[in-house]
Amino acid sequence: MRETSTGHALGINGLGRIGKLSVWHHAARKHFSRLVVNLGREVGRDLEAVCSVIEKDSTYGSIHRFLFGVNAAPCVRIVDREARLLEVADVPVVILQEARNPRDVDWRRHGARIVVDTTGAFNDPTHPIDHPGGSLRGHLGAGAERVINSAAFKIKDKTSSLPEDATTLIYGCNHEGFDPARHQVVSAASCTTTALAHMVKPLLDQLHGSSIMTASMSTVHAATNTQSVLDSVPRPDAKDLRRTRSVLGSIILTSSNAAGALEQVIPEIREIGFMADSVRVPIPTESLIILNVTFQSRIAGDGRSSVDREVLNGIYAAAASGSQKGLLVYSEEQNVPADVTGMRAAVVIEGVETHTRTGFAEVDLAQVPGVSEELIRGLSSSEIRVPVTHAKVFGWYDNEYGSYTNLLGDLTAHIDRVSD
Repeated sequence: MRETSTGHALGINGLGRIGKLSVWHHAARKHFSRLVVNLGREVGRDLEAVCSVIEKDSTYGSIHRFLFGVNAAPCVRIVDREARLLEVADVPVVILQEARNPRDVDWRRHGARIVVDTTGAFNDPTHPIDHPGGSLRGHLGAGAERVINSAAFKIKDKTSSLPEDATTLIYGCNHEGFDPARHQVVSAASCTTTALAHMVKPLLDQLHGSSIMTASMSTVHAATNTQSVLDSVPRPDAKDLRRTRSVLGSIILTSSNAAGALEQVIPEIREIGFMADSVRVPIPTESLIILNVTFQSRIAGDGRSSVDREVLNGIYAAAASGSQKGLLVYSEEQNVPADVTGMRAAVVIEGVETHTRTGFAEVDLAQVPGVSEELIRGLSSSEIRVPVTHAKVFGWYDNEYGSYTNLLGDLTAHIDRVSD
């Protein structure tokens, strides 16, 4: 995936799961000539501790082996201790540790015109540069031209709307909607929304939204650092007490904002009654979307529905080799999480598990808004039987590196290219 460097620097705020893996992605990709990573605090006792954080990973192993193979040599080294300059896979990486508030990070001095904020702490795009708790716009005040948030926007003031200069983009779905003359604050949505968008897109492209009556999604999601290793005492403002229960041996029911974020990426979904929820399970990475879709279908002369397992799998197989090639993978293997960990794909469709069931829904036209009484009087009965097909589709996604970080990197490189 190595590219010709643009000569630009990329800022990364935070060195948590997505921050560190973004360093891995861009060190391998080499689209940016150098990286500037802000930690916002001291880490360990010396710069070697920062190197260790970047070098090693409990999920993916060492960076050099994961990116370059088992025979690769270590690729993280200190170049200038005083300047806190590292080199990661031959890419210069400057480490900043003084400022925690985005407006105080000196991106201007380091030439970082794009900053990817991976902290998850600044998700409200309406907060001004000088917001007392910090804000995404603080990066703009510190010299960046664009800021990309590695999480969905959350506007706390429900009377406020999304600012004109803000947008939500997912690479491969709507990334071409980025307007360099307009957009300064971008959300890359979430890992779940990214995978979900790539599952929904082929259905809307091929079957059209008018045939989808309703849809819902559950994600069986790997553990995250928002959960407690062992049971802990909830904070005063905690709404979900289950997140304070031990992640090691619990299945945690929780909410998901994927439905709302999906509407920002694929507006057609607003016409569908879409719901989403999440079930956290104790594994380090790899998650599974269970997508339920109800279609208004047609019944052929042989009794076969116009939407069945073969039709759906054919749509996904075509997308995997066509419009979403390299982003959506169609598989007829029987996968488990380890089989797709680190795989570079937004989502892997588990085709062997796709299944459908068709029945008939009794609809009383007298209860349907907009149907005239004159039309109903012309019928022998106001009740009609509508063929309905319920479908269940399963999609794997690596919620850390394989799916989300890679597509976040694709989006970042695209924004950099079109901003020239």
